[in-house]
Amino acid sequence: MSRRCALGNRLMASILRKFQFLQAEETVPQDSAQFAALMNIAHAIAENTRRVQDQLRPLHSEALDGQTGSLNSAASSLFDTLTGAAANDDFDASDRLVLHRIRRDLHSIIGSSNLLHEHEQLLPRYRPLVEELGKDARMLLQELEEAHKTAKKLPANSKTAPGRILIIDDDDANRLVLARHLQQLGHSVETSSSSDKVFDLLGSSVFDLIFLDLTMPEVDGLAILTQLKASDRWRPIPVVMISGIHDEESVIKCIEAGADDFLIKPINRVLLNARLNAGLERKRWHDREQRYLKDLEQSHKFIRDTFGRYVSEEIVDSILAQPNGLHLGGKLTRVSILMADIRGFTTVAEQLSPTQVVTMLNNYLGVMSDIIMRHRGTIDEFIGDAILAIFGAPISQHDHADRALACALDMQGAIDQINAENKRLGLPDVGIGIAVNSGDVVAGNIGSAKRVKYGVVGHAVNLTARMESFCRAGEILASQETLNNATGKFRHSYQFEISPKGMVERLRVCNIIGPAR
Repeated sequence: MSRRCALGNRLMASILRKFQFLQAEETVPQDSAQFAALMNIAHAIAENTRRVQDQLRPLHSEALDGQTGSLNSAASSLFDTLTGAAANDDFDASDRLVLHRIRRDLHSIIGSSNLLHEHEQLLPRYRPLVEELGKDARMLLQELEEAHKTAKKLPANSKTAPGRILIIDDDDANRLVLARHLQQLGHSVETSSSSDKVFDLLGSSVFDLIFLDLTMPEVDGLAILTQLKASDRWRPIPVVMISGIHDEESVIKCIEAGADDFLIKPINRVLLNARLNAGLERKRWHDREQRYLKDLEQSHKFIRDTFGRYVSEEIVDSILAQPNGLHLGGKLTRVSILMADIRGFTTVAEQLSPTQVVTMLNNYLGVMSDIIMRHRGTIDEFIGDAILAIFGAPISQHDHADRALACALDMQGAIDQINAENKRLGLPDVGIGIAVNSGDVVAGNIGSAKRVKYGVVGHAVNLTARMESFCRAGEILASQETLNNATGKFRHSYQFEISPKGMVERLRVCNIIGPAR
């Protein structure tokens, strides 16, 4: 064997050691997809050339030595190019001169292997080895071209933000190499060689992505993957499976079990970085979605807690169900309107301090609000001691008149309870009058762009207010329209006609005393 071949071998070993040193010292851009491809080429060329030389050394053929010398020459040139690129802080494998030299050396290796394969002095048993060298060189040349294309497409800011990554692999060397690469990319890394410790780590830390070896001695990766994806807590974590065996059936099983991706050993760093970035981006989108949902849930709770004090659940649901927010306007709908107030309130209020008036009103309005909402009514407004409630809007109710009349009866029935509390607080007794009317109104959001309230507008509302002015304490005056709309029957003690202000025709009303027996 020529001294040149031996020198080439030592040069290759020296270059490889230098690459390993540079990688450990992080003096080259290890996240570069192009450089990862060149490292693969360096290792493959060194290994294949060494194997050819070892096999052909015993033949002592000058002709064969010449061809292997050409292989060494091309390999030496390739490593010189790589060494210069690695020493350059501004290394960019997309540079035309660098690519030209690498392509030239690889083509030379392919040509020399072809000539050596066809040489008449090469024994048949050595031909597969030489053929393999040429095949690997062509494959690596194709890999470099693909890496170059990918590099040109990648934007300058294609790096993802650092994440927290868990590596599960029983092989110490694999864990060390993968962990070092991920750490060089700026990620925080935890490793586990045993399935027993995996879930302890997951229970005590939060991870953004998991690299999981498929084949392990105790529990295989598929079993761990199945447990991860069965957990609501860990299911969102992307899992990239790793295997040294290219088994299509295993890949399918892992994908069906919930794996996000699959890598074959030895891991191509270009693919590794792509899988890593895609997985971390998926996890970050999931985390953002969860934060959004949490904020939305808190917003909904705030709306319910705040507006639920003033309006019914139906209105709150209507507010939350409108993705574009509240808009002005309404729709024509048939409803029943209830209006109630404390008879002689002005006189009573004059005899009390402002604090006592507020206490009395809170006692009265609190009890009445609960009754109205229990009957699925919507409190449109509190005006001093007056209450305006709607039945049949915003949620349509076929029995709105029945609900309004039943609510009025319960409100009158609760006066004794209110007066008992007033007596305990040293406040006077109260009595209320209630009017119930039915008709078509426009129900919807009323106001301006800055201030909106839900309400109803129409003649039926105005008429209810006029009816209520005729009520005495303890009375429930219902219009004939409400009784006509009621599906059930109600008893009344007497009926009479009133002349509401602003109306030409007289209106017949009935004093409701209870449901029909």
